[in-house]
Amino acid sequence: MEYTKFGKTGARVSKLGLGGAPLGGDYGPVTDEQVTEVIDRALDLGINFIDTAPLYGRGESERRIGKALQGKREKVFLASKAVMRGESYSYDNTIRSVEESLKRLGTDYLDLIQMHELSELNTEIGMNETIPAFLKLKEQGKVRAIGVNAFNPALLLPFVRSGHIDSVQTFCRYMLIDYSAMDELLPTAREHGVSVINGSVLGMGLLADNPAPFIKKDSPLVKEAERRIQEIAFLRKTEPKGLIEPAMRFSLSSPDITVTLTGTTSLRSLSLNASYSDGVGLPQDELDRLLILFPGQPMTW
Repeated sequence: MEYTKFGKTGARVSKLGLGGAPLGGDYGPVTDEQVTEVIDRALDLGINFIDTAPLYGRGESERRIGKALQGKREKVFLASKAVMRGESYSYDNTIRSVEESLKRLGTDYLDLIQMHELSELNTEIGMNETIPAFLKLKEQGKVRAIGVNAFNPALLLPFVRSGHIDSVQTFCRYMLIDYSAMDELLPTAREHGVSVINGSVLGMGLLADNPAPFIKKDSPLVKEAERRIQEIAFLRKTEPKGLIEPAMRFSLSSPDITVTLTGTTSLRSLSLNASYSDGVGLPQDELDRLLILFPGQPMTW
């Protein structure tokens, strides 16, 4: 397992992190016992970064992770988010959301709190109310680092430049068929010493030959993804779901990606992904060939 420094905090984190959405049951039934098994295996594999949110399982992911971490809290860099989808990003509601997360997680502090699902609709309130609430919580010792999460990398740029945050998290924007985060987000984050957390490197399952249930099979997105996947056939391994390893290595080996998230309840999948966290990226000729295919061409979701 490779490790790196997290933003300006100096904390040592594993380059592979465990994502909490499946642990809340968002992708299928899961028990408390299964979650404890997954977290125990993650710790055994050297993974010390766990990322969750109150949204995942409507609080169940946080509760289960908290239960699994009893007596082990100091072994992990624990990240969550605020607020729950559909609720206000106001100062008071942000404080309340974080306090509720702390209770569910059974801890008195978070290593990282992130604004969840930043969009154009909440950018202004995020800057003027959510971030000030995070800064107050940091002053109180209830959070140690601050981040912002968004699907659209462009929305993250003002927060990166603000000097108030330690990390950003985006998803589906640094993967084999869409690496548009390279255009502005990654160089800007590097310039400001802000860590980048990379989610959904498998494109919501598209690169694992198993698209998420909410993706319509006949949508323009799927057709475009299929076209791009044909163009990267040279990366595919011979085993089933042969794009998983190159997709993971592409992200894990990038010096601009601090943490690559894997969301799984499968011990086998977790172990395989950990085995790719050895510092070995794509062969240079394959990387060069890949990066001339889709430059500046973000996919439309």
